[in-house]
Amino acid sequence: MKRFFLCLLALSALAVTSIVVLPSLVSGDWIRGELSRQLSAATGSSISLNGPVRLSAFPHLAVLAEDVTLSAETHGVTAEFGEVAGSVTLSSLWSDRLHIKEIKVDRPMIVLGEGSGRASTTQPGGNDRTEEGDPLAALATFFERSAIDSISIAGGTLIRKDAASPEQTVTDVDLSLSAPSIDGELSLSASARMEERRYETTLTISSLRSLLERRPTDMTASFQADPVPASGFAEFEAVGQVALNANGSYQIRGGKLRAGEQAFGLDALFIPGKRPRILADLDADRLDLSPFVEATSGSSQSKAGSSDPASPASLRFLADFDSDISVHVGTLTLGDVSASDVSLVAKLKDGELSARLEHLGIDAGSIAANIKTDVHDGEPTFQGHISSNGLDIGRLASLMEQSVPLSGALTIDTAFAFRGLSEDALRETINLTGNIGMHDATFVAPNIADESMREVKAKKLAIRIEDLTKPVHLSGTLAWRDKPLAVELQIPVRDLLLKKNPGTTDIPLKLQMRMPDASLAIDGKAVLPSQYVGKLDFSTADLDAFLAWLGRGGAESVGPIAFKGEVSTSPTGVSFERAILSLNGVQASGNGSVQFTTPLKIFSALSFEELNFARLAGAQSSAPEAKAKKAKGDKTSPDVPLDLSALQSIDATIKVDAKKLGYGRVFAGPVATSLIVSDGVASLALPESPFYGGQVTASLKADGSQSEPSIALQASISGASAAPLLTDMAGFRHLEGALQADFDIAGAGGTTKALANTLHGTAIVRFSDGAIRGLDIAEVYNNLVGLMSSGFKQDEKNATTFTELGASFTVESGVARTEDIKLVGPLVRMTGKGAANLAESSLKFRLDPRVVASLKGQGAEVSTDGVGVPVVVEGSFANPRIYPDLSGLLKDPGAALATLKKFGLPTDKLRIDDLLSKGATGASVKDLVRGTAEKMLKGEDNELSIEEIIAGEAAEGDQALPTAQAGQEPAPPEAANEQPQQGAEQPDHESGGTLNNLFNQLLR
Repeated sequence: MKRFFLCLLALSALAVTSIVVLPSLVSGDWIRGELSRQLSAATGSSISLNGPVRLSAFPHLAVLAEDVTLSAETHGVTAEFGEVAGSVTLSSLWSDRLHIKEIKVDRPMIVLGEGSGRASTTQPGGNDRTEEGDPLAALATFFERSAIDSISIAGGTLIRKDAASPEQTVTDVDLSLSAPSIDGELSLSASARMEERRYETTLTISSLRSLLERRPTDMTASFQADPVPASGFAEFEAVGQVALNANGSYQIRGGKLRAGEQAFGLDALFIPGKRPRILADLDADRLDLSPFVEATSGSSQSKAGSSDPASPASLRFLADFDSDISVHVGTLTLGDVSASDVSLVAKLKDGELSARLEHLGIDAGSIAANIKTDVHDGEPTFQGHISSNGLDIGRLASLMEQSVPLSGALTIDTAFAFRGLSEDALRETINLTGNIGMHDATFVAPNIADESMREVKAKKLAIRIEDLTKPVHLSGTLAWRDKPLAVELQIPVRDLLLKKNPGTTDIPLKLQMRMPDASLAIDGKAVLPSQYVGKLDFSTADLDAFLAWLGRGGAESVGPIAFKGEVSTSPTGVSFERAILSLNGVQASGNGSVQFTTPLKIFSALSFEELNFARLAGAQSSAPEAKAKKAKGDKTSPDVPLDLSALQSIDATIKVDAKKLGYGRVFAGPVATSLIVSDGVASLALPESPFYGGQVTASLKADGSQSEPSIALQASISGASAAPLLTDMAGFRHLEGALQADFDIAGAGGTTKALANTLHGTAIVRFSDGAIRGLDIAEVYNNLVGLMSSGFKQDEKNATTFTELGASFTVESGVARTEDIKLVGPLVRMTGKGAANLAESSLKFRLDPRVVASLKGQGAEVSTDGVGVPVVVEGSFANPRIYPDLSGLLKDPGAALATLKKFGLPTDKLRIDDLLSKGATGASVKDLVRGTAEKMLKGEDNELSIEEIIAGEAAEGDQALPTAQAGQEPAPPEAANEQPQQGAEQPDHESGGTLNNLFNQLLR
């Protein structure tokens, strides 16, 4: 301001001096020289008139000079004027009051730099002020003796140069000043362009004399910008009384400041000097911030975007003065949000700017903040702190012109720092440290109709920020669909701030989620919102329950599932490598990919320690009722669901490398093959592979394309060890040998038992060089005396060895039937028939073994000659009953006796002749059995029992045994054919009678 008035005085002196020396001019060169000398002497600066100078006397005394330069090194001012013109009235030449009609400056270029030095004086009281510190006081004498109709500047340029800061340029400077009388009104209007905006200002002082005589006078000032940053900044206007104090300061009392439609009370003090100082207090009962935060118009934005990015905005224009400003607002509003008792204090001292938001009450909480910076810096660095307690998140979002589906309370205790004034600079340099928390928060997901799935609640969430160069750490417990969810998230917020388009840049991401029956952990890089590359670790104890929690279904047969490996996801698919997978307890490792098409396209190469298709299909999960039966001792196999419908949703090629591959407890391996899934059908071709000491080839198809799943198996087995195979397959432990077999079996059903009930096909099996455990048929004959004395006992240590055992089966409705069982072994030949119920895991076979006088084994004929005692095999696969059927002794006693004698048994000593011979002196076995049975039925307990009779208690020595009563019917032979209970221990009586235990066995 002071420099401006010095220039103005110089120009005025130029015009007046030109008129004064006009009579003495002799030539143009002389006029230019004389005017330059006198103007330079009058202003203390160097003024040169380099162009033509023209004078005129009518109608007013006027001078016009072109190409004028001015240099004032003391003040750091240089100027070039394209044209300077001035005129005064002729009458003022002989009057003590100069009447300036017009002073006009065209196309000036004024450069303000650093001056070489200024004379100064110290005022009493220590206030350091320059002699020119009061420009209006310096003009007092001039205005007392002058009248100015018009002073104008057009098309000017103002340049400020400072070694410590970039050059600042103001263009299109236009100015108009009018002061016709010191007692009249002074008016000043000016406009200029700075960067993309044009500014206009006006100043009106009602009485210049009152101001210069240090008496209050009315003042009006206005300020406008185009384009406006927001409607609230469209226009500023200040009115009040201004007074010039004795110390040279200017004071406004009881003034009003209007910013747009908002009004403030204004008290201000301006202290000029080497460092001018401004003090101001602004007060408003109510302030609406809405106009101040509105977005600029499209034209304004486009113009703003055209500013030169190489010249960043700075605050250096604040470095030349000091200020203290306080603002108090009773009620602050922004839309529906209101704050009360708002206090803001700002201070500028020696280039250090600080501001403090002492209080901002918003609904249930409040905000306090402070910030400071050094305005000398080309890009100022700001540092501060913000704190809050219980801010309402929804209303805070409204304050920021945002709409978020989040409610709750927000707490902040954070320090911040950033550099620069632009949005890009803020994004690139901002840093934070501290804590941000939310409590009692609820997130409502948009566009979801199910209310139970829309809401995610958080009792407490904490965000810990050590430094934005490090990941921000979020932790807390959420609640969704009545289940707790512990969350830990680490994400680099700075990376998000730096990227204007986060959907194209990798963002490091680390997340852990823990639920009661599931967990998820990821550690990698994400391209939000749908791409991720990195580690993934997921597990759940029940996938079906987990998907139901997510509102999905379709995994009824899947229980526990786990995945750990490196994945790459995109909107079109996912791939994984170096992964470990587990499904229903079946674990694998390898690589693969999934394309999100319909159906899903899957390719993978997996290695298994044990690939169990039964467990993979969910057969390990018993239904609750099946578990209850098993707990009560029910030995039947549980009936569990069998669901293959998931095969319809995938097309897959899975290369399998398994050390063991099979179903249930039956395995082959090692195996290298491929599982192909297409059109809902899974196919697995098993090449020749090791199988229980032999080899197996097989082809398995599982069809999930129909309403009921079906399975078809074709297999060929050679040289397999039968005992462990049958034990694993059916729990059958009573057959040993080398197995040769061919199977072609298929079935369909929704459960394992339903599938077993529909099995159909054929099976041909042949065992060689083996044994039937639990019964030695030859031993039965060789030790018939022991059998008669102690009864039959099934003993796993006994075995019927054979060289060849074979049969062919027809499978229908889950039952495998055979009519051609053939066994050939040393001293033994056997035929038989029977059935095995695969659904009930039970069997019933009747075998007809014969003891022959031949040691010939494999290849021998099965002869019907020889001694034969039928053998019954029945019961469950796991625990069958195997026992001889001795009912033949009752059907043909004579033949039985002859057979016993043929084997050399001492029948005379055992008195077997009396029991079995038709001509015996005693009663026959039939009679004894019949008579005793009838007595027991009649309840005649006073009679002796058969055991007692056989033991010799009824007759001593050669006494005849009792005979049967006449007319009694013989006991039915079937009574002797009753079978021992499964697992029942046979009584071991002492030999009170020779045939005691034999008849006990027969009667059972």
